[in-house]
Amino acid sequence: MSNLYPHLLSPGRIGTMELKNRIAVTAMGVSLSEDDGTVGEQLIAYHEEQAKGGAALIISGVAGVAWPVGAVAMRQTAISDDTFIPGLKAMTDRAHAHGAKIAVQLHHGGFVAGYSHGRWGHPLWGPAVPPAAKGNFTDYFLMEELAPLAGMKMPEIKVLEQADIDLAVQQFGEGARRAKEAGFDGIEIHGGHGYLLSSFTSPYTNTRTDGYGGSRENRLRLTLEVIAAVRKAVGPDYPVWIKLDSREVGKPGGITIDDAIANAKLVEAAGVDAITVTAYHDTGIGKLHSESNIPHLESFNLPATAQIRAAVSIPVIGSGRVEADAGDSAIGKGEVDFIAMGRKLLADPYLPAKLRAGEPESVRPCVYCYTCVSAIYMGQPSRCAVNASLSFEFQGTPPSADGKPRHIAVIGGGPGGMESARRLAALGHKVTLLEKSDRLGGTLRFASLAYEPNERLLNWLRREVRLADIDVRLSTTATPELLRSLKVDSVIVATGAVRGMPPIPGNDQDHVFSGDDMRRMMLGESSDDLKRKTGLFTRLATKVGAATGATANLALVRKATHAWMPLGDTIAVIGGELVGLELAEFLAERGRTVSVIDEAPRLGRGLTLVRRMRLLAELAEHGLGLHAGVSDIAIGKDVVTFTAADGTRQSVPAASVIVARGAQGDLALAETLRASGFDVHTIGDANGVGYIEGAIRGAAEAVRMIATPVPA
Repeated sequence: MSNLYPHLLSPGRIGTMELKNRIAVTAMGVSLSEDDGTVGEQLIAYHEEQAKGGAALIISGVAGVAWPVGAVAMRQTAISDDTFIPGLKAMTDRAHAHGAKIAVQLHHGGFVAGYSHGRWGHPLWGPAVPPAAKGNFTDYFLMEELAPLAGMKMPEIKVLEQADIDLAVQQFGEGARRAKEAGFDGIEIHGGHGYLLSSFTSPYTNTRTDGYGGSRENRLRLTLEVIAAVRKAVGPDYPVWIKLDSREVGKPGGITIDDAIANAKLVEAAGVDAITVTAYHDTGIGKLHSESNIPHLESFNLPATAQIRAAVSIPVIGSGRVEADAGDSAIGKGEVDFIAMGRKLLADPYLPAKLRAGEPESVRPCVYCYTCVSAIYMGQPSRCAVNASLSFEFQGTPPSADGKPRHIAVIGGGPGGMESARRLAALGHKVTLLEKSDRLGGTLRFASLAYEPNERLLNWLRREVRLADIDVRLSTTATPELLRSLKVDSVIVATGAVRGMPPIPGNDQDHVFSGDDMRRMMLGESSDDLKRKTGLFTRLATKVGAATGATANLALVRKATHAWMPLGDTIAVIGGELVGLELAEFLAERGRTVSVIDEAPRLGRGLTLVRRMRLLAELAEHGLGLHAGVSDIAIGKDVVTFTAADGTRQSVPAASVIVARGAQGDLALAETLRASGFDVHTIGDANGVGYIEGAIRGAAEAVRMIATPVPA
C-alpha cells in the first residue's frame, strides 16, 4: 500500500520522546473532568478513543496549576494538588495501553479566568490593569444566552506583586512534578491565548516598569522562570515544550510575528524541546474568535509557523485548520515538524489510522460549525455536530446484533436517516432505508449549496451507506402496508420538517419564494407553486439540469449560479435564522443586494455562537441590510415594508422575496405508524428543527435505544 502522506505519517521526535507519526491531538479544554477538577472516566474515555485512533501524541488541555484560581471553564482539569495524581495516572495508563504518548498542558488562566471569578469570586491575575474592553462580543448572543450573564459583577484585577509571581512559578513547577509522577510523557506550558504567561509577554497588556515589564527580556522573564522551574522539577531529559502566540489579532501594539520570532529564540535558549505555534485575538471582537487559534480559514497559522521554524533549531508544532495534504506538504518542506489537530480529531478520532490505511475518504469530516467550542462558551461539555459520540465515549458502543439481527426500517434519507442506517448496519442489524425522492441527502443537499463544508459530510454519509449492507430504496413512499410486507421490527422516522408559508401579507405573489421553492429550484426539482412562479426558461433549465444530472453536482450548481439565477437583483430574505443567513450569504456572493428581516430581537438562531459571530460580521462587512426585532412585515410588488425595532416604518427593495422560516416538526407519519402497531422512533427535524447536530445526535440515541435490550 502506498503511503499518501509520507511526511505526516513518518516518525518524529521531541526531545527524548519518540513519536510514531507527526499527528498530535492539540490541547483543548473540553470540560470533561469532574466538577472538583479530578480526572474521571468521561475524560479518560475521550482520550482513550484518540489513542485507539492512532494519533502519536495526545496533549490533554488546560490543566490548572493553581486551580480553582485561574480556571477558565467548568469541569476543567486540575493539577494543583497531589490528590489529582491518581486520576491523571489512570488517564495516562489508558492512553499508553493503545500505543500513544500523552502530555499535559500546564495552565493558568490569568485575565481570561472568568469562570474562576464567576464561581468562586477569585480576582483575575495579570501584570497590570489591562486596557479597557472594546468590541461587540455580547452583541451576538441570543437573548436567552445573555440571561445567565445578568447580574454578573466586573471581576477584580490582581496586579501581581513579587510574592504572587514567585507563587505562580512554584505552582507551575509543582504541576510539572505531578505530571511526571502521573506518567505523562511530556509537558506543554501554555504561554499563549492571553492567559497568565501570555499577558506578561504581550506589550498590549504588560505595562509594568519593574523587572517584569518594559523590555522583551523583562516581559518574558516570568515565562523563562516558569520554564526553569518546570525543568528543575522534571530533569534535563524529560520532554518540555511551550505554546506561544505568533501574533495577537486585533490588538494594536500587541504581539507581532517579529516579537514571536524573538520570543521563540529566547525560550529555545531557556531549554524547551519544542514550540507549539498558535495565535490569539481581541476577545471583545466577535469575528476574531474564529480568526486566530481556532481559524475558519484553512492553514491560517502555517505561514507564521514557517517563519518561526526558520528561526529556531528545535521542532515546531503547527495547528489551525490544517488539512492532511497541507500538513504533509509543510512538513516535507521543513516549515513545520508536527501538525496538532483539534476539530478534525473531535469529528473523527480515527483520522490517523484511516490515513495510515490509505483511506482518507473514510474520515468523517469536520464541517467547521464551531459546535465544539461554542458549547464550552455556553458552560457545557464539548459536543460535535457530526460525531455524536464525542464526550460520550464512556458509554461505549451499543451491543451488536450478535447473530440475531433485527430488521429496522429507516424512513428518510437525510443526515439523520443515513446516520441511523449506517450505525445499525455496523452493529449487524438488517436495515432498509426508504427515501421518497430519487437521491439521498434530504435538506443537507440544499444546506451544502450555501455552505460548502456541509457537502463533505453529505458525501461521507452517502459513501458510508453505499459501502454498508443496507437495502436502499429510492423513490419509495413508506406506508404501513409496505412496512408490514417487509416484516420490520422497528421503525426510525427521519422525514424532516414541514415548511409552510407563514401568513405574511403579500406572500401569494409570484416573486415570493418559500424555502422549499428555493431548494427545488436550485436542485432541479419542481412543484405546482414553482411552475406558477417561474418562467418557461427556468422550468426548461430545471428539467434539463435534472435530466443530465447537472443539478446533482453541487459544485457545478454553486459555480453556475454565479452566472445565472432566476431571481431579481434585490432580494429580501424574511427569516434570520441559520437557513436565512446562509442563504443571504450565498446570494450576496452572487452579486445580489440582500436584506435580512426577522421579528426576533437577535439574528442567528440555529448557528452556534462562534459561527454566528463570524457570519453576522461578514454579512455586515458585505453590506447586507440586517434588520432584527421588526414587526408588521408586508410584501409589496417590489418592496418589503416593516416596522423597525426603533418604531419607524421602513422598506427595502425586493424584486424577489424568499421566506426562510416556517419550518416545524412533522410527526404525522410517526403517529400513523404507531397507530398501526409499529415500534417507532422519531429523530431529527421531524421532532422540531435541530439542524445537523440534532439529526446526527438523534440518530445515535435512537440506535442505542433499539440495539440495547430492555431488561426483563
